[in-house]
Amino acid sequence: MTVDDTGSGADGDGREDPPPPAASGEEDDPSATDTGEDPLALRLEGLILGAERRYTPFQAARSAGVSMELASRFWRAMGFADIGQAKALTEADVLALRRLAGLVEAGLLSEAMAVQVARSTGQTTARLAEWQIDSFLEGLTEPPEPGMTRTEVTYPLVELLLPELEEFLVYVWRRQLAAATGRVVQAADDEEMVDRRLAVGFADLVGFTRLTRRMEEEELGELVEAFETTAADLVAARGGRLIKTLGDEVLYAADDAGTAADIALRLVETMAHDETMPELRVGMAFGTVTTRMGDVFGTTVNLASRLTSIAPRDAVLVDSAFAEELIRTGEAPASEAEAAEAAAAAEKEGEEPPEYRFGLQPMWQRPVRGLGVVEPWLLARREEGTSGRS
Repeated sequence: MTVDDTGSGADGDGREDPPPPAASGEEDDPSATDTGEDPLALRLEGLILGAERRYTPFQAARSAGVSMELASRFWRAMGFADIGQAKALTEADVLALRRLAGLVEAGLLSEAMAVQVARSTGQTTARLAEWQIDSFLEGLTEPPEPGMTRTEVTYPLVELLLPELEEFLVYVWRRQLAAATGRVVQAADDEEMVDRRLAVGFADLVGFTRLTRRMEEEELGELVEAFETTAADLVAARGGRLIKTLGDEVLYAADDAGTAADIALRLVETMAHDETMPELRVGMAFGTVTTRMGDVFGTTVNLASRLTSIAPRDAVLVDSAFAEELIRTGEAPASEAEAAEAAAAAEKEGEEPPEYRFGLQPMWQRPVRGLGVVEPWLLARREEGTSGRS
């Protein structure tokens, strides 16, 4: 595996025309013979990177003006394997190093933060690249010409897709960056930007382990993909943020309890209407959450996970803080008796009764491993006409 850079040379620095794919009967690239690498893999690398191999890691670090130690930290953070002193790096690799080091020298990022930027970018794009190549090649049921293998189809496919995917990637990243920046500037103070009060939810497929023993791998993969796609689309459409998917489970967050509650109930309702899907259970908690590299951590997240494990099938459990937040914001009554009293008082005054979106039912207190005794609440959607009108 070689150290590469996907996109850092987009401004044209150091780019050269990639070598064309070898025609039938042409001799393989002699450099491929020297290194023992597949000739097609080398041609694909040249196509994607747009530059030829020129530097050893030491030469690249020296050309970028950074120490070999810092260069190695950046490369490992991006997920690239150690390659010894093979001449496998390009001008784009030098430029990427120079840019990261320049951000540190200018005081815009600390060295530790620059490494975090490299790691978060590397982890995200590595998964994206693997998924894209697998999906695109899987969709090729028929080769464009008789006798062509899937490997031979890869080069022209990548050649066509590369410029479009590069532009699309930058577009989506800018959109997501704008949304994330907007959330930050709305934070009450600097501390809230890191430790924020969020609603966190886990949605888990019931009996997934048993399904893995009964279903074929392809069927299981299709089920997981359908679940993740449905959950991701629904979370995004309702104003939440999908934090990560774990096969049979998704983790999401929302800025307010009402949004998270709506997402949870819609997930349960949607899956219940799909006969191909197992039952679903959801657990949610509200409170302070630590955010790091796009992930969330802390007691609130752990509590949501524990509530998911004890939630009934096709049901949603929330913690007491989540229930209190819904009550505080007027989206749920503390009890049906309170809802009836509020409706009677409003009617007496000639006013409209409060319209509650959700209902809450306290459950038995129970010990939860590592978190002591908790009081879960069963969340439900209130039907029209149950706002307390007499």
